[in-house]
Amino acid sequence: MTERMYFGTDGIRGRVGEEPISPETILKLGWAAGSVLGKDANSKILIGKDTRVSGYLLESALEAGVSAAGVNISLLGPMPTPGIAYLTRTQRASAGIVISASHNPYYDNGIKFFSHEGLKLPDEVELEIERKMEEPIKVVDSVELGKATRFADAAGRYIEFCKSVMSSAFSLAGIKVVVDCANGAAYYIAPSVFSELGADVVATADKPDGFNINENCGATDLRHLIDTVLETGADLGIALDGDGDRLIMVDEHGEIVDGDQILHILAKYRNRNGCLQGGVVGTLMTNLGLERALQEQGIPFLRAKVGDRYVLSLLQENGWTLGGESSGHIICLDKCTTGDGIVSALQVLQAMVDQRLPLHQIKQGMQMYPQTLINVRLPGHKVMKQGDLERCDAINLAVQNARTKLGKRGRVLLRPSGTEPVIRVMVEGENEQAVLQIGQDLADQVRMASL
Repeated sequence: MTERMYFGTDGIRGRVGEEPISPETILKLGWAAGSVLGKDANSKILIGKDTRVSGYLLESALEAGVSAAGVNISLLGPMPTPGIAYLTRTQRASAGIVISASHNPYYDNGIKFFSHEGLKLPDEVELEIERKMEEPIKVVDSVELGKATRFADAAGRYIEFCKSVMSSAFSLAGIKVVVDCANGAAYYIAPSVFSELGADVVATADKPDGFNINENCGATDLRHLIDTVLETGADLGIALDGDGDRLIMVDEHGEIVDGDQILHILAKYRNRNGCLQGGVVGTLMTNLGLERALQEQGIPFLRAKVGDRYVLSLLQENGWTLGGESSGHIICLDKCTTGDGIVSALQVLQAMVDQRLPLHQIKQGMQMYPQTLINVRLPGHKVMKQGDLERCDAINLAVQNARTKLGKRGRVLLRPSGTEPVIRVMVEGENEQAVLQIGQDLADQVRMASL
């Protein structure tokens, strides 16, 4: 199958689902990024990846491009996205490059960047890199070429960081955890963190082969995790995605605990202990139940556009530290600079251990409103942006009709995916049967209008 590569919405912007991006383009991207981000002779850029087979090709192309710009490279190998952000900051690197398509299938891949602070690049820097790519490559003199080295203990450093966000007295002794690594970047790291903190760990989807990343496993497919939790009598299950920045959990009864419920658990626990800074940031997709549960506890809540970079921006703007998405991207800014599935799981486990309560019990207190999310795949990898949706009369009429049926007791949201040629149709309301029917009708009309 042909690789479909993209510049992810968390990094250099680009077009999704059109012609495959060539290795030559990736080489040029490496050169452009090195030219913009490598400001002096001592500059160094870290490059990490997940476990999909195309990562080898992209890593080599990026390495050549960055070297051609005269910037040194440190190769991390398979490493969760938040681990790359952490090491970029602590190694005083000029930038970090992530080769990953997150939760997508193995045949997709993408590139995203972190600044020297371990944060997403500012828009102006991304635009500068894009402008640089319009220029012909100018290779520095041989004596100035960048050198590449392997970071031998990258995984060990990140494991120790994850453990360090907890107090030295924290222990998971007596807790049995099933960890679904999605055959991705956290396949070795995640089980090590939880076992070294004392948990009895059952690891699954921890044998990547380059092709099985996110395949029937991970945060986007919980069936095997649920079965394993129930079969082994585990206290909970933890599901990560391909690059380790997303977390979905399963309680001891096999019930799913999604990103909204995780945010509620953390906000309630922190508020009770007086360590919640400000309020909570969700997104337009966040379940209405979370907003109302937080209101009942007097906790401020704001919605950002969908995407962890927008959640992060709103957190920074308000001086808050806790935010995330329904899909499981949880940001704890008092612990790290980006979403981190392992660190977020540890925060939930801390709430369980401190209160001596199981996951099923600490998730109580939030009524989840019925919600349906349907991905309408566009024909021929067609790309539709938000502006295209807003200008389509047929889609606008369909949305208006759906909102009329729901009244004031529900929400409708349409948005294009940032990584796939699909339109995401979300309908939420009090009546599950009505939500499902309205959602399906709306998805059918969107599908017809996009042909």
